[in-house]
Amino acid sequence: MTPDDIIATYARIAPHWARLRNRTLMEKRWLDRMLDFTPLHGKQRRILDLGCGSGQPIASYLMERGAAVTGVDAAVPMVDLFAANLPDATVHHDDMRGLALGVPFDAILAWDSFFHLSADDQRAMFATFAAHAAPRAALMFTSGDTAGEVIGQVGEEPVYHASLAPDDYEECLARHGFDVIKHVANDPACGGHTIWLARFTGRY
Repeated sequence: MTPDDIIATYARIAPHWARLRNRTLMEKRWLDRMLDFTPLHGKQRRILDLGCGSGQPIASYLMERGAAVTGVDAAVPMVDLFAANLPDATVHHDDMRGLALGVPFDAILAWDSFFHLSADDQRAMFATFAAHAAPRAALMFTSGDTAGEVIGQVGEEPVYHASLAPDDYEECLARHGFDVIKHVANDPACGGHTIWLARFTGRY
C-alpha cells in the first residue's frame, strides 16, 4: 500500500465506505469553530472541501449552516455520491495535488483526506491551499500527531497515511501565509483526531 493506491482504493470501496461513515457529526465543534473564523466575501461563505467523499455528514452540515460548498475528490464514485447527496453543491473530479480551480474560497477543509498524501505531497499542498484562499480565509485539516507513515484500514482495505512533524506543519503554514489559530493533537472529543485550524494572512 502506497499513496498511489489511495485513489483506486476509495473508488473501489466508495459505497461500502459511505455506509460505514460515522454520521454522528463528532466534527461539529471543529466545523463550527472553522465557520467562526471564516470571512464573508459575498452572499455566502464559500468553502472548498478537499477529499469530500460522499458529502455526508460534513459538507451537508456546512450547507445547512448556509455555506456554498465546492467538493473535490479524485475517486469518481465518491464524486457521484456527493453529487447525488448534495445536488445544490458543486463537485469536481480532480486530484487535490496541483489543483487549480482559479477561484478563491473563504475556507478550505481537508478532513481525513490530506493525510493520505505522501510527506512531500503534503508539503506541496500548502501552495495549493494558499492559491485557493481568499483574504483571511480559514484553513482546517487533520494530520497525524508525529512524523511517519502508517497503514490503516477502511473496512477490510488497507489505506496509507503519512504525517509531518508538528514543527514542519507550522513551518509550511507560516511560509505560505497562514497563522495557526488552534492545534489539538489526538482530540478525545473528536475521535482522537489531530486538527489544525489556521487563517490566511497572505494575498491570493
